[in-house]
Amino acid sequence: MRPEQVSKILTQEFESVFDGHHTPVMLWGAPGIGKSQIIAQVAQTHEVEIIDIRLSQMEPSDLRGIPFKNDKLVDWSIPSLLPDEKRHGKQGILFLDEITSAPPTVSAAAYQLILDRRLGDYKVPDGWVIFAAGNRQGDRGVTYSMPAPLANRFSHYELDVNLDDWAAWAYKNKIDERIIGFLRYRPEHLFEFDPAHNPVAFPSPRTWEFVHRALKKFDQDLALFRQAASACVGEVAGVEITTFVEHMADLPNLDAIIQGEQVSIPKELDLQYAICAALAGRAIAAKDSDQAQQIWGNILNFARDFPQKELGVMLVSDMQRAIGGDIFAVPEFANWAGKIAETLFD
Repeated sequence: MRPEQVSKILTQEFESVFDGHHTPVMLWGAPGIGKSQIIAQVAQTHEVEIIDIRLSQMEPSDLRGIPFKNDKLVDWSIPSLLPDEKRHGKQGILFLDEITSAPPTVSAAAYQLILDRRLGDYKVPDGWVIFAAGNRQGDRGVTYSMPAPLANRFSHYELDVNLDDWAAWAYKNKIDERIIGFLRYRPEHLFEFDPAHNPVAFPSPRTWEFVHRALKKFDQDLALFRQAASACVGEVAGVEITTFVEHMADLPNLDAIIQGEQVSIPKELDLQYAICAALAGRAIAAKDSDQAQQIWGNILNFARDFPQKELGVMLVSDMQRAIGGDIFAVPEFANWAGKIAETLFD
């Protein structure tokens, strides 16, 4: 399932908790594809706290609490890490990350917490949702087979990698446009993981964020950047992204394009992808400026006349995902759409 779809499902689960319709959610997926980040984004969007409990690092007593004598009875102390309305707020997310890496004795301690929203005398606050995530058994991680009683307490979704969704996230989080352009040009490098070979460094949405950080540190020394990128995504992808970045010196004047001037388009396909990624970034950056409509219109005119029509469509699609419906009000959008329709149905 696409990340965008999973995000909508988690959002709806969060918003339905007070109506009594929430079902605990289990996210499955390969390492590094953004399972934890999607859940964290739901918490950030709703401005609530997320309590991240790593069951793989716990003993059964850590979750259940410690018994203590109370007169002739034995009571249980409630672990401070569990959601408490006074300390953590009325709403929030209880996130059981790496749940498939937890030993069966620990995961069994969570049965009642997940299904009944309680542990002994402790009760999960009404406004809190329960999400979990973990790797699959074939992903070469430290995983245990999920016991049937635990699995039956969740609704299950498997997260896939999707380039369009990742690009929308990347623009929103200010990932370097050269990396976005490269992955548009070589989409197969967004995620390459072969469990049979168990590589140390491999391309994934997580490690491309690491490459972004490396590019910010070693932008002036591409020899070091090549080493740093290879350390994050492997030798093949590391060399290719470095070569792509080196070619950026041949880009046309982007400022001239957003000002509506005519520029010559390079014939190299990788540079054309880089232009589209950079212009989408400029369009997004201009969203709250007084010149937004003019800049968007000039970029739409450029996309309309772009020699590779599919790249022009990709550019406008990335703009629309980030900007929203405001782009439809730009007069040049109708001109672009008409030109594309003529091309498609000619």
